[in-house]
Amino acid sequence: MSFKKGVLYPCNPATARGEPTRLSASKDKITYTNGRTVIIRDLKDSASTVSYSGHVYNATVARISPSGYYCASADMNGTVRIWDTVGEDQSLKGEFKVLPGKIQDLAWDGESKRVIAVGEGRDKFGHAFMIDSGSSTGEIIGHSKTVNAVSIRQQRPYRAATASDDGAIIFHQGAPYKYDKTIKTHTKFVQDVRYAPSGDLFASVGADAKVFLYDGKTGDTLAEITDSPHSGSIYACSWSADSTSFITSSADCTVKLWDVESRKAATTWSLGSGVDHQQVGNVWTEGGDIVSLSMSGELNIFDKRVGDKPTRVIVAPQKAITAAVPVASESKTFFAGTADGRLLSFSGDEYSYVKGEGHSSLVSGLTSERDGTVFSVGFDDRLREIDVKSKSFTPASCPTAHQPRAIAVGNDGTVFVVEADDTVEVFQHNQKVFEMKEMPGVVPSVIAAHGNLVAIGGENQQVHLWHWDGQKLTEECFLVGNRATISSVAFSRDGKYLASADANGKIALYDVAERMLLTTRWSFHNARVSSMAWTEDAKHCATGSLDTHVYVYSVDKPMRNIPIKNAAPGGVNSVFWLEDNVLASAGTDACVRTWNITFHK
Repeated sequence: MSFKKGVLYPCNPATARGEPTRLSASKDKITYTNGRTVIIRDLKDSASTVSYSGHVYNATVARISPSGYYCASADMNGTVRIWDTVGEDQSLKGEFKVLPGKIQDLAWDGESKRVIAVGEGRDKFGHAFMIDSGSSTGEIIGHSKTVNAVSIRQQRPYRAATASDDGAIIFHQGAPYKYDKTIKTHTKFVQDVRYAPSGDLFASVGADAKVFLYDGKTGDTLAEITDSPHSGSIYACSWSADSTSFITSSADCTVKLWDVESRKAATTWSLGSGVDHQQVGNVWTEGGDIVSLSMSGELNIFDKRVGDKPTRVIVAPQKAITAAVPVASESKTFFAGTADGRLLSFSGDEYSYVKGEGHSSLVSGLTSERDGTVFSVGFDDRLREIDVKSKSFTPASCPTAHQPRAIAVGNDGTVFVVEADDTVEVFQHNQKVFEMKEMPGVVPSVIAAHGNLVAIGGENQQVHLWHWDGQKLTEECFLVGNRATISSVAFSRDGKYLASADANGKIALYDVAERMLLTTRWSFHNARVSSMAWTEDAKHCATGSLDTHVYVYSVDKPMRNIPIKNAAPGGVNSVFWLEDNVLASAGTDACVRTWNITFHK
C-alpha cells in the first residue's frame, strides 16, 4: 500500500476585529496566514495551492520575494522564517528572532536579499536584515508605538516607509537603512503604507479615514485625496501593476478604486453592512485581480471594469474543522463544521455556506444517511438537519437536553446523540423519542450505529453494544480491547466489523457478529484518535489523531499500514473517504487535504 499527496482545499485568512489582515501577491497567487499555517493560493488554478506549517507560534504575515524563489513569514513571537517556495520540501533557508513581540508586516527589497520586519517591541519596533546571514542592514527607528506596516521602494536608490500607531510615518533611506524624516499627516493610527511598483509614489491610509500620496524618492507629501472619502477606518491599500491606480479597504464596508492622475475615486464597491462586511485587507495581483478581505473571512474578487458587486466570492473555513462527513449520493462532496459554528458544503472545487439558520457555536458532530441526509449537532445544544440537494438547513431543529458530544444515525434514519451529563438521546423525524441517563458504570463519549445496533464508548475503556427496537435501547454486551478512554468508534459499511480507538492511540478491531476481538495491532498513533473511516469494501480503515498523523490499516494484514505523517498541523479532527481510493483529512488548521491511496493486492 502507498499514498500520494492530492489536492489541498485551503482555509481562508484569519481576521481580528479592529486590526488589518495582511495579504500579499505574487503573479496570480495570493499569500496569507491562518493560525500556524501559511497559504499560497493560486486564484486561477486551485489545485496549485500549497501550505506551509513550519511556525511554532501563530503566523501573522507572509510575503513572497520578488524573485519568487523564497517566502518570508513571521509569527506572534517575533520570528521570521525564510523558506523555499520552489521545492516540495519547502526547505528552510533561515530563521531569525528579530523582535520581542508580534510581527505586523514584512517587506522585501527589489534584489530579494534584504527584509524589513516591523511590529510590537520595547526598545525597537522594526529590524532590517540580510536573509543569508541575518545580519543587520540598517536601523528602523523613530517610532514610539507598534509599527503596523512597512513598504520598500523596489528600485535603487532604495527607500522604506513605516507606519505606526503613534500616528507617524517614518521615511528611511537605504540600504543600509537609516532615518530620514518623520511624516505627520495622519491624526490617528496609520494602518497601511504601500509603494507603487514604479517607485515614484507611495500611499498611506489610517484610522482617521484619510488617504495621502507621497513622493517615492524624497518622502515629500504630495496630496491628500479628499474626493468621495471613506467614512470609517481604512485598513489596507494596494497598487495596480502599472502604478496608475490603487485600492483601499475600509471598516465602512466599501472598497474604493482611486485614479492617481485625477486623484478621485473611480469606482466604489459596497459589500453590505455590519461587522462581518468590514473590509480588513486587500491585494492587487499582477494578473489584475482585485482582492479584498471581509471580516467574516470572505475573499471578494473584483473586476475594475465592473463597478457593482464582486465577480467572485471565495468562502472557506476560518476556524478549526471540528467535524466533516462525505455525501454518499454525490461524488467529491462533503460537509464541514467548524469551531465557530459555521457549516460549509464543498462540491466541485469551492466551498459554499450551508444556507439557513445554523449553529451559533462549535459544531461537535456530523453524520449522514445512505440517502444523503446530513445531521449536525453543536455546542448551542441543537440537532439540525441539512438538505443535501439544496445545501441548506431544513426548518426542522430539535433541542438537546445537554451539550452534544457525538452523533450517529442508523439505517432507518434514527439519530443517536451522546451528550454531556452522561446522557444518550434518540430522535426520529425531528422528535425526541427516547432518553437514557446515567448508564451504570459508563461515562459515554462516542457513538456509532449500524442498522439497529448502537456502539457506545466511554471512560471505562469498553465499547458497549446496544439494540434499538424502535422504542428503547437494550444493552447486549460489552467489548474489551482498549486500555484508555474510548475516543472514536466506527462500524464498517456492511456492519461486519467494528473499530474502537482510545486516547492512547490504540485501536481494537472486532467481529460484530461473533462479538470477538480480532486484533489490537493497529497501534501506531501516539495520541488520542479522533476519527475513523472505513472503505466501502470494509477491507481498510483510515484513522486520524491529535498526533497530526493519518494511518490506513488493512483488515486482512493487520501489521501493514500506510503512514501519512504530519497530515494536519495541530492535529487531525476528521478523516473520510471521498472516493474508493481518495482519502481526505481535516483538522485544526481549517484545511482539508486529500491523499490518493494505492491498495496492493
